[in-house]
Amino acid sequence: MSWHIAALWLCSVVILCSTENLRQRALTLMGETPLIDGHNDLPWQIRGLFNNELNTVDLHTLNNTHTNIAKIKEGRLAAQFWVAYAPCDSQYKDAVRYTLEQIDVIHRMCQKYPEDLMFAASSGDILKAFNQKKIASLIGVEGGHSIDSSLGTLRLMYQLGVRYLTLTHSCNTPWADNWLVDEGSHPAENNGLSKFGEQVIKEMNRIGMMIDLSHVSEKVMNQVLELSAAPVIFSHSSAYALCEHKRNVPDYLLQKVAHKKGIVMVNFYNNYITCSKNTTLLDVADHFDHIKKVAGYQIIGFGGDYDGVNRVPQGLEDVSKYPDLVTELLRRNWTDLEIMAALGENLLRVFKEVERVRDNSVQLRPDDLPIPSDKVQNPCRTPDQPVGAGSPVPVSPLLPALSLLLALLW
Repeated sequence: MSWHIAALWLCSVVILCSTENLRQRALTLMGETPLIDGHNDLPWQIRGLFNNELNTVDLHTLNNTHTNIAKIKEGRLAAQFWVAYAPCDSQYKDAVRYTLEQIDVIHRMCQKYPEDLMFAASSGDILKAFNQKKIASLIGVEGGHSIDSSLGTLRLMYQLGVRYLTLTHSCNTPWADNWLVDEGSHPAENNGLSKFGEQVIKEMNRIGMMIDLSHVSEKVMNQVLELSAAPVIFSHSSAYALCEHKRNVPDYLLQKVAHKKGIVMVNFYNNYITCSKNTTLLDVADHFDHIKKVAGYQIIGFGGDYDGVNRVPQGLEDVSKYPDLVTELLRRNWTDLEIMAALGENLLRVFKEVERVRDNSVQLRPDDLPIPSDKVQNPCRTPDQPVGAGSPVPVSPLLPALSLLLALLW
């Protein structure tokens, strides 16, 4: 063997050993800190593929989705926000029913697989599930149209376990504008956030529901970052500087999120990573690096968007691949402290602060001021009952005399 061939062989061995060491280090860190992902649309796949007939599917072996229980375990995923989603064309019609049915699916997933999934509704529940080696299963609602402009519906969804609300999807609500406004393909209807939208934010703070700014317009992002008493999240968004897509977060807003002590959970969708069809794990890692450089490792999380997109990066084909991404971050000289923060400590910090704001708001009464009826009038909605419609009907002064006359005649 010539010296240069031997040198190449030795170099290959060193690289292989180094990679194996980094992967083992990644797995060790993932065993010590829960990996929390902010956004997975498996419940919507269950609706589309099985009409929500969960009894007909085995989530251990389901093989035509990005997600099943076997892949989750291989990927060392410790906690998942499952998404209850209703499409935009259900707005003003049956969005609430759609959403409730998806919330029901998530609860039934946990009931069907109690050895693997544990329903979670608090930061403490995530840690409890992690210690029991179960997958903490949380609920996020994707799209403000799912509450039908009703604070009562928002509160009831919280009671059902919903712990974040994405303020819009890809449509305006009667109180908040979505990201397509910034593209110019949707008209602005609320100048960002309306007065009722401000009520929604304050009520979410009061009840302890995280505010998700993925999918909203840039103006809404700014308004909420100013208004909210609690940190905010982007459950599945990436860095605008690397891919100029309006679903991503500009640098100056990354810095505002850091100031608010919030979190941006990096989306893996190709269109938001490279603004093209072709993307690799390395491109995703670039977004982690960029956010860390601009705003610090304290605001970074994972928000894969698995089963909600039709293209994912090479090397991140499904939820089993998280260790490969963590290994790549270690290869890029991320410290153990930074890795543990991104895995789950950042989200846990945000969650605990949202809970603290809730606990400090117990003296506040629920907001019962409804959205102005003219903001939600449409042919599919039952008109609101006018104020005072339930009051007693005024009695005519002629009625007592008429009653006496009828009695005499009788």
